[in-house]
Amino acid sequence: MSPTVETEEHQALRTAVAALGRKYGRDYLARVVREGGHPDELWADAAGLGYLGVNLPEEYGGGGGGIAELSIVLEELGAAGCPLLMMVVSPAICGTVIARFGTADQKQTWLPGLADGTRTMAFGITEPDAGSNSHRITTTARRDGDDWILTGRKVFISGVDIADATLIVGRTETASSSGAAPALKPCLFIVPRDTPGFGRTVIDMELQAAEKQFELTLDEVRLPAASLVGDEDAGLLQLFAGLNPERIMTAAFAIGMGRHALTKAVDYAKTRQVWREPIGSHQAIAHPLAVAHIELELARLMMQKAAHLYDEGDDMAAGEAANMAKYAAAEACVKAVDQAVHTLGGNGLTREYGLAALITAARVSRIAPVSREMILNFISHQTLGLPKSY
Repeated sequence: MSPTVETEEHQALRTAVAALGRKYGRDYLARVVREGGHPDELWADAAGLGYLGVNLPEEYGGGGGGIAELSIVLEELGAAGCPLLMMVVSPAICGTVIARFGTADQKQTWLPGLADGTRTMAFGITEPDAGSNSHRITTTARRDGDDWILTGRKVFISGVDIADATLIVGRTETASSSGAAPALKPCLFIVPRDTPGFGRTVIDMELQAAEKQFELTLDEVRLPAASLVGDEDAGLLQLFAGLNPERIMTAAFAIGMGRHALTKAVDYAKTRQVWREPIGSHQAIAHPLAVAHIELELARLMMQKAAHLYDEGDDMAAGEAANMAKYAAAEACVKAVDQAVHTLGGNGLTREYGLAALITAARVSRIAPVSREMILNFISHQTLGLPKSY
């Protein structure tokens, strides 16, 4: 899958990250998961090479690039079988939001650590009764003197146990002079891990991953005024500054996973013989793998478009493209993994080949951070102008 529309610098970055990925690979990540650990060695190496903070400003120790570069890093690690999920959350979402909207003190406090990997941050938006629907969030933030008080719940929040803080999406209410319902204003708050009233419970997941999922409770969590990121009146602008990179990076995660599965299947099809020829010589095997390759390539093109638009500051167009990229990548990933397992037959379900675990993992890309149905809602309403049914 050689890139044809990327700069020489981007191609060099792909080559370098791919080499790091081969150093670790799927066996390393599988061992870390079995032992209940975290991919600390890979994280440290990626940080030391400047990959984790490639999108963050140079004045804070980052690479001065954008989501285009960061998505390349995650995709190539995924293609090697060792993706780092916290890259989606810490530098892509939280780092981007703080870099764009944070105060000078917030930038100085967080960005150097996010860039060099010594600090990580989780992101909390999803709620039990609202999913990722920012208009239905019930976690509230109210003023108490110079402080903020947060109350609410979050669910399916990744890596809270290893993150130094969580960027929590809450909302404030603005009373309407007309007597209508209060307007919802999403706001983002930095909540350090050990803040009183900030509780977490591990969710028992069937999915095996190094990063655990948590339900969070915010019970009258008191935060200083400096915990608010950006302007409390900016609302959705700040929120989508994080959500668009999240969708682009999820696409990169899915494309990398699909490429990894496809490579395994192609290698197997070249050597496995049932009669006299390798099974890859039969069109019933070859054609579905070719389709999988095509669909992954097409998804990557949309991901590159979305990253380019976002890095150029076109948030509106980037929102549409990021959603389409995430949708396309998830569909391509699921199909590639399914075809890879089918190509290997019984071997596709063995631990030796490491594909069976991807069946569940690939489904996550269809569900999180936003379901494909919500993406279709977005495209049908925002792009096509069709009326809403809700």
